[in-house]
Amino acid sequence: MDAGIRQRILDRIDALSDDLLSVSHAIHARPELAFQERFACELLCDTVARFGVEARRGVYSLETAFEADVTSGAGPTVAVLAEYDALPGIGHACGHNLIATAALGAALGLQAVADTLPGRVRLLGTPAEEKGGGKELMARAGAFDGIDAALMIHPAGVNLTAMPCICVAEVSVVYHGRSAHASAMPHKGINALDGLLLAYQAISNLRQHIRNRERIHGIVTEGGQAPNIVPDRAAGEFYVRAANEKDLAALKPRVQACFEAGAKGSGCEVEVRWADVDYLDLNTNAPLAATFQRHGESLGREFLPAEALGGAGSTDMGNVSYRTPSIHPMLACAPPNVVIHNPEFARWAGSETGDLAALDGARALALTAADYLLDPALQAETRRAFEISRGLA
Repeated sequence: MDAGIRQRILDRIDALSDDLLSVSHAIHARPELAFQERFACELLCDTVARFGVEARRGVYSLETAFEADVTSGAGPTVAVLAEYDALPGIGHACGHNLIATAALGAALGLQAVADTLPGRVRLLGTPAEEKGGGKELMARAGAFDGIDAALMIHPAGVNLTAMPCICVAEVSVVYHGRSAHASAMPHKGINALDGLLLAYQAISNLRQHIRNRERIHGIVTEGGQAPNIVPDRAAGEFYVRAANEKDLAALKPRVQACFEAGAKGSGCEVEVRWADVDYLDLNTNAPLAATFQRHGESLGREFLPAEALGGAGSTDMGNVSYRTPSIHPMLACAPPNVVIHNPEFARWAGSETGDLAALDGARALALTAADYLLDPALQAETRRAFEISRGLA
């Protein structure tokens, strides 16, 4: 990349830093759950509109999704992805305000060199990452058709070129029993909570006999109305995780059997509802990841091996990564000992350290996208790596 283009991108992001951080702080102060991110969506769309970019809202089947093309040259299309949903009870403890801000900053930074970039840069607002699989739903509606590369960052306690990811399936269960007086006539009742807890215990036993990269965890969301009433209804939500799609498909029937065993053991009826979307593992594109790392290091960040995170989560960016070349690196916004999905991480996501992660994310994403659009050799390497990863070459 020409040094002049690089500097124009960085200067634009620096000039917009106050605007960008204002967006980050506003989203952080007003957390919204999956599919309900109306404030964040409107704020991001209104912000790009201030800079002459039309945002199309409510796209690809989702009310709180949007897309905005900030450049429109002939050539490949790069999508920079924003997330902006939060977690129940603990707000932006996954730092999605920083993800949204980094994507916004990258897109507007690239706008400054639109006259020199072949191809198209698209800012894509993707709701419901924490629950519901918004990117997969958008993909089914065509959001990634014609996208040649998809880029985003995620905050963490360390800098990584790729987020360690495994697959996840969401499942909800409802047990139906029969209520009765728990002391006077317990024999007249069928205890739905017993059914759910039997299943929970069966799953706990199953955990001893699954692979190291597999996880099953859940909560009781409904357990009865009063201790002296035999619960006629109990409900729970569970996540089932595995290293890849094949292993996930093999594990899900074993968990299903635990739910059914709870019903048989208690005399209840059970409804098991598997979510329509399974999150896939992350198929990181090596040439794009190496390009991002080089630009991240130029900003003073040191990248660690993936195992430095100490575990693996899940993201619907995995689904995108099996459709088009993708990266999902992590940038430190907190000390290494602060874990994601914890209230302390939410505080760091609104801190000055979080601000720096958002701006560095914008810079590194923009420079990576510019390199890709300007370098046919990188485009070819990216496509080749993707085809090999998918068994297509």
